[in-house]
Amino acid sequence: MNLVDLAGVPPTPWKNGGGVTRELLAWPQPQDWRVRLSVAEVEADGPFSAFPGVTRWFAVLSGAGVRLDMGAHSHELTAASEPLCFDGAAGVHCSLLGGATQDFNLMLRGVRGRLERVRGTLDKQVDAPALIACYAHSVRARARFGSQEAALAPGTLVWQILDQPSPVRIEGAQALWMEIAL
Repeated sequence: MNLVDLAGVPPTPWKNGGGVTRELLAWPQPQDWRVRLSVAEVEADGPFSAFPGVTRWFAVLSGAGVRLDMGAHSHELTAASEPLCFDGAAGVHCSLLGGATQDFNLMLRGVRGRLERVRGTLDKQVDAPALIACYAHSVRARARFGSQEAALAPGTLVWQILDQPSPVRIEGAQALWMEIAL
């Protein structure tokens, strides 16, 4: 199991000045990733960067929320909303609903996966090969991947590559679960 503490990841300021991103994981290589997990702090309204060929998942972690305008479609998301999946090439404009937000991003290039909220206990049987991950946002969580277990402090990501089918259990009131088929 690999652990990443958000507090130990330096922020990267955005070119437009609207916020910062902390990259928790870029797998398999930072410059040629297929899976990218990050936490963004959005401080101002503005456009999302375009990522052609990428599937994006987006979840609000804290703050009043955002409205994402995508042409004819608009989505209002809060920390209670399910994550939103959309095409990374889409033109997206983000408007804050009441001040800064902290948001989680899962980006996938050439692989399929999903991001979902855990509010309690999640039990799964995961097929291999897969990259699996859990992010504990504002309260502690516990993750068990096969026979390995980790207690997660708030702001901690745990991830692992599975090479054989395995049971997974996530326990947490405010956690995010990711499963990516490789």
